[in-house]
Amino acid sequence: MRVAAETMPEGQKIVAQFKTEEGESTGPPLHLPADVNPEQLQLLLNQLLEQSDDPMPYSFYVDDAEIRKNLWADRKDKSTEDTITIVYQPQAIFRVRAVTRCTSTLTGHSEAVLAAQFSPDGRMLATGSGDMTVRVWDLNTETPKFTLKGHTGWVLSIAWSPDGKTLASGSMDNTVRLWDPKTGKQLGTGLRGHTKWITSLSWEPFHINSKANRLASSSKDGTVRVWNTALRKIDFTISQHTASVTCVKWGGEGLLYTASQDKTIKVWNGNGMLVKTLQGHGHWVNTLALSTDFVLRTGPFDHTGKIHTNEEEAKQAAFKRYQQFKGKGHERLVSGSDDFTMFFWEPETSKKPLTRMTGHQKLVNHVSFSPDGRYVASASFDNSVKLWDGQTGKFLGNLRGHVGAVYQVVWSSDSRMLVSCSKDTTLKIWDIKKFKIKHDLPGHLDEVYCVDWTPAGDKMASGSKDKTLRMYRH
Repeated sequence: MRVAAETMPEGQKIVAQFKTEEGESTGPPLHLPADVNPEQLQLLLNQLLEQSDDPMPYSFYVDDAEIRKNLWADRKDKSTEDTITIVYQPQAIFRVRAVTRCTSTLTGHSEAVLAAQFSPDGRMLATGSGDMTVRVWDLNTETPKFTLKGHTGWVLSIAWSPDGKTLASGSMDNTVRLWDPKTGKQLGTGLRGHTKWITSLSWEPFHINSKANRLASSSKDGTVRVWNTALRKIDFTISQHTASVTCVKWGGEGLLYTASQDKTIKVWNGNGMLVKTLQGHGHWVNTLALSTDFVLRTGPFDHTGKIHTNEEEAKQAAFKRYQQFKGKGHERLVSGSDDFTMFFWEPETSKKPLTRMTGHQKLVNHVSFSPDGRYVASASFDNSVKLWDGQTGKFLGNLRGHVGAVYQVVWSSDSRMLVSCSKDTTLKIWDIKKFKIKHDLPGHLDEVYCVDWTPAGDKMASGSKDKTLRMYRH
């Protein structure tokens, strides 16, 4: 039988102290009613921080549990004697509205759409397909702008340079090709050197190299090659993995992370020297996610849409955004594997994982950090999406609803929603606070392989085996 929740004694007071995530106290200890709600706490905190004229949204936690209804209801420990510590975290100032309607179904590719990615400023979209072409789409009119021909095999991955001026594509034909998205012309000929197909691409972060002229490509041949894209020459080759390299990420501190089917993840510096090897997985490592992914992807572009006049100013802006995001913490890495598990690493400080994240019943296909770094989402062939804490790797909950393997998970830029695409032909938008489906987006006639959300959050695109690209807006 369920015991009714204790009712609060009339006029019960508690002593509470506001603290930041880092543990610094804000203001004096306060006498508050024991059933104070988040809206009241927000008002109080904004007064303490002397920003009542321009209040900021915050979320509040006591003993790691978020206060959603009121302090009395959400606290497990009802004692009123000790001072309670209320930890506050700033939330995104802007809100992304859920994209709910499909505004167009774009045909053009003659085979499955395998990759889709918006440019860092969110103004262009590129797709790669099994028909050996890359297409660039005009987002205002939702029509095809350019068809980029040159590859002689399926286009498996695409990556925009962080300044948005170059588009790279990797293919089954073992080459990486560079394109100018404004003209649709190929820049030089293909970058040759890999002996098997290209599995993943990653550009050097903008705040480290604002010329945006270094690109890393990983391949089935077990190597990673770093190219100078301006000279179209190879900078160096990394060939210490003993099996296919499935994923490469270029981190904010200038380190390269490579995941491989030899069960290891290796960390390299910007000159190709091995820094450390991260071991622990019992099977192929499929996917990597960095806590800094979103900040690095958008570089100098933020949600205000400001255009920078010169490269130096843009580099400063990107660096400032990166520093603000990182704070005093370290870059965190999550790896997903065929052994059904994920590991949570802090490669800068240790080669031992902080925690092992178990729960999926089949292989983990894709992992993704929320833009604010507070959550990690994982997609698996067991039809589920799981949510984890982005600071500790602790399991938070399941998002169930798909009836087929889940291929990709992508966050909205305000970290409040998540979209997943699946073999079951649907996309689902999830409400993270409630662990429920917010919107179901059917419409594709076959498996949905890829999905992306614009950095501003106003548009979303999905690519499918049915050869179409679908665009969504709110």
